[in-house]
Amino acid sequence: MSKIGLKNKVGKFSKKKIATIAVAAIILAGAIYGGWQLFNGDTDVDFRVLSETEIPQQIATQVIPEYRQLERALASVVDGKVYVVATRGEKPTSGYEIEIDKMTLEDEDDIRTLMVFVKFRDPQPGMALTQALTYPLVVAETELTELPDQIQLKVQYIE
Repeated sequence: MSKIGLKNKVGKFSKKKIATIAVAAIILAGAIYGGWQLFNGDTDVDFRVLSETEIPQQIATQVIPEYRQLERALASVVDGKVYVVATRGEKPTSGYEIEIDKMTLEDEDDIRTLMVFVKFRDPQPGMALTQALTYPLVVAETELTELPDQIQLKVQYIE
């Protein structure tokens, strides 16, 4: 066999070997991550952000007026569905925003905690803003059917 033929076989073998190792590494990484998530007990919670007209009347008239001045996350059950309300509190102008990024459910020591991850955006300096008190909030309908034991608000500020 010539040197060229041997070199091509070695080159092809190396590419196959590298591809096999890469696939094995990806599968192993996925298994480790999945095992960590299972061990950690975190599960993502599916949700849908509601428009103002979709918010259940009970939440709009009873929950929001009581909690809109606070910065927090809370949950309420209406017609067998769990709704999450995340609020930013009272702000002096328009331009303050809140967005639910994700929600996870954690089980630790028989306590179920709903973690609500939100993003806060403040108005840019120099923007023309309405000078009126505002209460930025967001309401989401979740896949949950019962309330968690605790709810924690995790805030990330975005520029």
